[in-house]
Amino acid sequence: MKKKLVLLLVTAMAATTVMAGCGSKDSGSSDSGKKSTKEAKVENDDDTFIVGFDASFPPYGFKDDSGEYVGFDLDLAQEVCDRNNWKLVKQPIDWDSKDAELNSETIDCIWNGFTMNGREDDYTWSDPYIDNKQVVVVRSDSGIDDFAGLKGKHVEVQTDSSALAALEGDQKDLADTFADLNERIAEEREQLGYTVPYILWANYDMDQNAPGEISLNYLGGLLMEKAGISLDGYQKYLKKLQEIYPVITAKIMMDKDGREQKTDISLLSEYHMLEYNNLCDKKNKLWDFFGVSTAVHTHKKPETA
Repeated sequence: MKKKLVLLLVTAMAATTVMAGCGSKDSGSSDSGKKSTKEAKVENDDDTFIVGFDASFPPYGFKDDSGEYVGFDLDLAQEVCDRNNWKLVKQPIDWDSKDAELNSETIDCIWNGFTMNGREDDYTWSDPYIDNKQVVVVRSDSGIDDFAGLKGKHVEVQTDSSALAALEGDQKDLADTFADLNERIAEEREQLGYTVPYILWANYDMDQNAPGEISLNYLGGLLMEKAGISLDGYQKYLKKLQEIYPVITAKIMMDKDGREQKTDISLLSEYHMLEYNNLCDKKNKLWDFFGVSTAVHTHKKPETA
């Protein structure tokens, strides 16, 4: 009888951006984004100026269609380097970790749209050269033309931004009228955070239906179902969890309505306890729940005549 065979091929993409502390990947402006971290590691010497910036903040800093990091701030940084005979290194950073990058001296400065008000004593600042204002952007056909129109709406702001600070501060009364207030995750990081290319291959006709968005933790159950294998207790639990949160990663989670947010551990406490029990708590592990038999098999040496 021909055996049925199902294979799952997975390539899990990294969920984090390259940090300067792991070696800069952008050695100069001519080859940004084209070298690996090992190939492009640079020494932060007196002739090198490493600029940390948010790579998803057009028109000030972003990646163009050719994969180059460009933008007004980076052009200005290049001019500063040209005048001082420095070599510019453009280092995209995780905006949440900007202080750690600066304090560890893996970058020389944060060059970005960065509000000074209220932070005057936290950093050494250059003279300001842009006066920004906070605005609300909506679709032209949304019918929203004032703050009152935002009542009951889903509003997104950039992580650690002045807009977030305002809505959590003196504009909190306004924010309380929103359906929710989510911190925006940069598009590139968002995609890397839960992109899981995979291929299901079988040597027989198989159901072609596949889930839309899915994260790596659910692929084991998907493979078992496609192969006609009964799900154990843990995989049944994950299947129910997937109906609520089809994407869960260390950084990003997505709910059943397609809304993304930063992963909130408080919403996943049971899942995290089970993960710990499965991976770390061997003494108290729920072996049967995870589909592992507790029987101990011994081999007895055959008797000879």
